[in-house]
Amino acid sequence: MENTNNAIYKHYIALDWSQEIVAVASMRDSSATIKVQTLLPDTRLLKQCLKSYPGKKILTVEETTTSHWLYVELKDSVDKILICDPYRNGLLKDGPKTDKLDASNLCKLLRSGMLKEVFHSMDKSYEIRKLVSAYEDFIKASVRFKNQRSALFRAEGKNHKKEKEIRGSKTSCFVNEKQLEIIKHIEDIRREFETKYKDISKENVTIRRLMNISGIGLKTAVTIYSVVIDANRFKNKYKFWAYCRLVKHQKDSGNRNYGRKVIRHSKLLKRSYKVATLAAISGNNDIREYYEYLLQTGCGFEEARNQITRYIAKVSYAVIKNQTEYQPYQWRKK
Repeated sequence: MENTNNAIYKHYIALDWSQEIVAVASMRDSSATIKVQTLLPDTRLLKQCLKSYPGKKILTVEETTTSHWLYVELKDSVDKILICDPYRNGLLKDGPKTDKLDASNLCKLLRSGMLKEVFHSMDKSYEIRKLVSAYEDFIKASVRFKNQRSALFRAEGKNHKKEKEIRGSKTSCFVNEKQLEIIKHIEDIRREFETKYKDISKENVTIRRLMNISGIGLKTAVTIYSVVIDANRFKNKYKFWAYCRLVKHQKDSGNRNYGRKVIRHSKLLKRSYKVATLAAISGNNDIREYYEYLLQTGCGFEEARNQITRYIAKVSYAVIKNQTEYQPYQWRKK
């Protein structure tokens, strides 16, 4: 995140958007007074309001379902737009809550440089993230209906894997029939998404490079790319590992160790790298050889798998950041 204290901004502006009203709070660089005004939820009016602030200005909005839309709409109206993490901001709030107070508190945090930025981009690759998010929703829906169908069979002491049809009451038969229809429909939709993934990989060279990494297939490559998009937003591989929850932060105070802390992370990235690890060590490739080497050096199975996961995350991070091809057997250099 850019340090807003060191940046030369004349106006610090915070926005609290809702479908009924928009609260706009602003502070000048030379004053601690906060001015708050309310507008109708109209981007045209909001752009006119932003143009009324002369000089260099920075705008902040909390991450919500409308934040990316606002990012695209307002990016050209200010010198910088910062989408911030509302979870972290919530820990710093106190007292009563109104739209005007929310905008005022956000403006104070912006000027103090205490906001944690959430990544947004104008890059068309951001559309891939929407596609992957929708695909994940269909995956969850499919799993939910399959579990419900399994429960329906178990209620009558049967196994849905061994018996395709249920022979219970008419109600049970009707429910099972409808569940099968929905499951089949979702499977058809999933195949359409996977066809879309193939089309994206043909146009995106970075995704094809990720697929060259042992253990990373088409769906995993698209998922990783959709979350990362720009690897330069991570300072180094350790920050990236933490974002994937592959490492934990140490907690020390008063010369005492209080264990390790898990930070907020991307569950999608963690799952993707864990899946890639299982695929890699189950095949015949360079990473499988690295896994066997770690076991020979005395690593336990769990620690060896964790090292493999971090290795795959590291090389994929390097591929995206440096825009280079994957080089197998890099682990031998050490």
